[in-house]
Amino acid sequence: MQTENILYMPWEPRPEGNTQIMWRSSANPIIDRYAIPSSNSIFNSAVVPFEDGYAGVFRCDNKAVQMNIYAGFSKDGINWQIENDPIKFQPGNTDMIDSDYKYDPRVTWIDDRYWITWCNGYNGPTIGIGYTFDFKTFYQCENAFLPFNRNGVLFPEKIDGKYAMLSRPSDNGHTPFGDIFISYSPDMKFWGEHRCVMKVTPFEESAWQCLKIGAGSVPLKTKDGWLMFYHGVIRTCNGYRYSMGAVLLDLNKPDKVLYRTRDYLLAPAAPYELTGDVPNVVFPCAALCDGKRIAVYYGAADTTVCMAFGYLDEIIAYIKEHSI
Repeated sequence: MQTENILYMPWEPRPEGNTQIMWRSSANPIIDRYAIPSSNSIFNSAVVPFEDGYAGVFRCDNKAVQMNIYAGFSKDGINWQIENDPIKFQPGNTDMIDSDYKYDPRVTWIDDRYWITWCNGYNGPTIGIGYTFDFKTFYQCENAFLPFNRNGVLFPEKIDGKYAMLSRPSDNGHTPFGDIFISYSPDMKFWGEHRCVMKVTPFEESAWQCLKIGAGSVPLKTKDGWLMFYHGVIRTCNGYRYSMGAVLLDLNKPDKVLYRTRDYLLAPAAPYELTGDVPNVVFPCAALCDGKRIAVYYGAADTTVCMAFGYLDEIIAYIKEHSI
């Protein structure tokens, strides 16, 4: 079982009388939409253990609703200090670091640095890649794919000697479709060997994920497979509704789904998930695990950052028992 170097993990035990497989933090939203002076909303953000606490990359839309990503730090993973200015990138493996916007980041440690992926605006949405060693100086690399693409999520270690990334080919707008693919790279610059991993489900079988799906958290390596939380979308008479499920992928061939939730793990129900800039959204972007417990960071209603908790063994058992 892969565990993070976690000195203190944010956690609340299951509330008395709660029978759900995952439960919300009583401190939600843990990051308010106005946590920095310029922000209109802060959501869909990524967190990793760093030094004696945590660091993160946060999506902050400003009051002009310009989308960008910001660094932040926390001792306990709950109380955050987010920089007032967006991350400024230096050239990494390329001189082409043009970007019209940046949003929905993910972060993971691989080998010797923290790698960041995000939806990058370059003639439409594609997957941007960058890295940092200290969350102070950041380097931008070549975009992974042609537009249009979203939800780029790296595996935290190489697969058969190659970097591996999940993504969701899309369109230039509010995409009404989307399946999850995997791609490989020898050097974080050139990507290929694209394979389909997961498709949307038939409405009759699992309606909450029948319109589109997208990778969420960086996969956690367990004895049962790669555990990855993802979002699924249904189109209702009131618009799109985003919920959270989980999947176990084969450790050696991660394009192979072993088990996948038929029933969602968390769906919009709390007031801060039902109401906001985009109502009815639960959007996972990061997961912490100490070997027994899991804490998931998710965006709520495209407005705030929230947390949900669960026990690793219970979640894995639930995925297997309620699998498509």
